[in-house]
Amino acid sequence: MDIVRPEARTNMPDDSKLVFKGVIFDVYQWQQKMYDGTFATFEQLKRADAVAVIPVLPDGKILLIEEEQPNYKRMHIDLPMGRIEEGEDPLHAAKRELLEETGHEASEWILFHSYQPVNKIEWAIFTFVAKGVRRVAEKSLDIGEKIELKPVSRKDFFDLVLEQDVGGPPLIRTVLEAKLDPDKSAALESYLRP
Repeated sequence: MDIVRPEARTNMPDDSKLVFKGVIFDVYQWQQKMYDGTFATFEQLKRADAVAVIPVLPDGKILLIEEEQPNYKRMHIDLPMGRIEEGEDPLHAAKRELLEETGHEASEWILFHSYQPVNKIEWAIFTFVAKGVRRVAEKSLDIGEKIELKPVSRKDFFDLVLEQDVGGPPLIRTVLEAKLDPDKSAALESYLRP
């Protein structure tokens, strides 16, 4: 599968300097020439890219997770997702995250969309549809994760996308477009068939 990383929304020059190295975010700064000829300090964050997975079970349900982490205010429902490790390609990361967070593997993988969600942060998210999903192991969670599996119907999945931001803006847009356009609805349904 040929996976192209989406372009960042803003340009960080090659001469930008790392001014803070964090656990998740790194901060870069540079001097930017303004329209009047003066210079100002500009800043941008950078973090590891991430993956999200829409796992389609053999019965047509979508396997979501109900997750709690120490810094969350409450449990929330989302797709299995996580950071891409250094040197790892997005598809391998998606397979790893699905296995770790759900104990499931898939026989078919489709890149659904990829995007950079935020200005001033160099960070791409790759969302995959996984088909032929089957349980092969126990979950292998990080010590800061509590995850329960939540299989839902496609209708409930679409409702959760719109009501609770499951999957992020591109998935919300796709579901909204499918509600308005029968052709787009058919296309989305074909992605999510087992």
